[in-house]
Amino acid sequence: MISIKSPKEIEIIAQGGKILAQIMKELEKNVRPGIATKELEEIARELILKSGGKCSFLGYKGFPACLCVSVNEEIVHGVPSSKRLKAGDIVSLDMGLFFKGFHTDMAITVPVGEIEPETRRLLRVTKKVLKLAIKKVRPGIRFGDIGNLIQRYVESQGFNVIRDLCGHGIGRKLHEEPLVLNFGKRGTGPEIKEGMTFCIEPMVTMGNFRIKKIDKFGFKTADNSLSCHFEHTIAVTENGSKILTKFP
Repeated sequence: MISIKSPKEIEIIAQGGKILAQIMKELEKNVRPGIATKELEEIARELILKSGGKCSFLGYKGFPACLCVSVNEEIVHGVPSSKRLKAGDIVSLDMGLFFKGFHTDMAITVPVGEIEPETRRLLRVTKKVLKLAIKKVRPGIRFGDIGNLIQRYVESQGFNVIRDLCGHGIGRKLHEEPLVLNFGKRGTGPEIKEGMTFCIEPMVTMGNFRIKKIDKFGFKTADNSLSCHFEHTIAVTENGSKILTKFP
């Protein structure tokens, strides 16, 4: 069952989302050639501790960190390590925050120094399709309409959407119903209603959409093609949608 949040609950989620966005902005500033991914994790933990919130991901199904750090062909759920970023890499930062009883979730993909033009286009397309999908959300349409929009736009740009990973409902639990797919058919799936809160998170690859496990937690593209990931937590309003994790 898809939960409907009250205006008061959505306001609390928005408070947490604002904190999360501020933390992610700071993390983005720290992405540079030579930094180890575990150093970004240390920064994230310190910022969360100061914020008054808690890590959503730490300990979730055994995950050992607050921050998911996925580099180049890695799609999601990369575990921070001693691996150092290099100029020309792209790195996806994905993090959740638990604040006053509710979760928010957000992801960005950041260039490390100068990157290739086609890689920059991958980031631009993924970021744009998230914006288009959020703009599409309104009461009365169906989740298949969102997935269809994401798939059609991404494929029109010569890229592919990852099929086996998706967005999700969010609230008192980190992952709630429904699944928010990045592909689909118009007019299918549950109806979107005012008061729903969920995460839209297109994951886009330059190559084939098939994936492969890296370890217990992470996923990468099966063909080692570059992958990009952007995500926002949103609430459905009477007239459309509201981004709850908007960058300051």
